[in-house]
Amino acid sequence: MQKTNLIYPGDSDCMKRLRAIDDTIHIFSGKWKLAIISHLCARQMRYSELLKDLNGIAGKVLSRELKDLEMNGLITREVTAGSPVAVSYVLSEYGKTLKALIDAMVEWGLKHREKIFGKQFAQ
Repeated sequence: MQKTNLIYPGDSDCMKRLRAIDDTIHIFSGKWKLAIISHLCARQMRYSELLKDLNGIAGKVLSRELKDLEMNGLITREVTAGSPVAVSYVLSEYGKTLKALIDAMVEWGLKHREKIFGKQFAQ
């Protein structure tokens, strides 16, 4: 049987793969990171736009999550000089690599909802 890129107990690569999964889960941890990344996949956004669009997020939480995503190289904070100074956030080139993963998660989630709840709830 041919191995795919899955984790196999006893495989010499097992710990490396588990660490990679942990790193990925860390990036998406919390209630808001995936939502922030998804919004920024669509377009560049200002802090106030994100705060308004992400229904229920506190300003302090948004600031913390944006700093964490920036620290991980997934978003870029762009400052435009002027009066007042405009600050916006955009996915970095590295952050754009998450789009395929997010799309795969959406597809899997839709199939899962259909399996568990039936077709009417998958939409």
